[in-house]
Amino acid sequence: MIVWLNGTHGAGKTTTSPLVQQLIPDSRVFDAEKVGETLMDITPGLPGTDNFQHWPPWRQLVVETARRVLDYTGGTLVMPMTVLVEQYWREISTGLAQHAIPVRHFVLHADQDTLRGRIEGDTLLGPSPFRLRYLEPYAEAARTWLHGEAEVVDTTHLTPAQAALQIAEAVRS
Repeated sequence: MIVWLNGTHGAGKTTTSPLVQQLIPDSRVFDAEKVGETLMDITPGLPGTDNFQHWPPWRQLVVETARRVLDYTGGTLVMPMTVLVEQYWREISTGLAQHAIPVRHFVLHADQDTLRGRIEGDTLLGPSPFRLRYLEPYAEAARTWLHGEAEVVDTTHLTPAQAALQIAEAVRS
């Protein structure tokens, strides 16, 4: 099984995912961003883009990597990864379904002011114009398709541990 933690920057995916992993037996965290980083390291580079998710191989490799890891280890993969383009989510979720891999899709949500405050106050990564640029696309995806495709966990007033417990309990039920 895959427990996919979606949501925009500042929602709590990176902090929450290892806490979810600790609460679900036989689980591992697989950050699909590492697949994108690998593609970005190819030289000479792939066609220019502002987001590696626009490269079709990223979506295909996320599916294939998750499938291969699950074939090897079994258990559950906890995957913290923002996917805001509906077509990309469909490609990934359909690819996983073709391999009979069940997906529990959660969206970690917070209101725009909370997200902005978290991004601007991030002591690890610092304020990030890149991360702030995704606030409006997230709001649009949430309004149009994303919240209808997932279980929404509002992290505005939750600690990461509380969000992780809520997700783990939902997965167990």
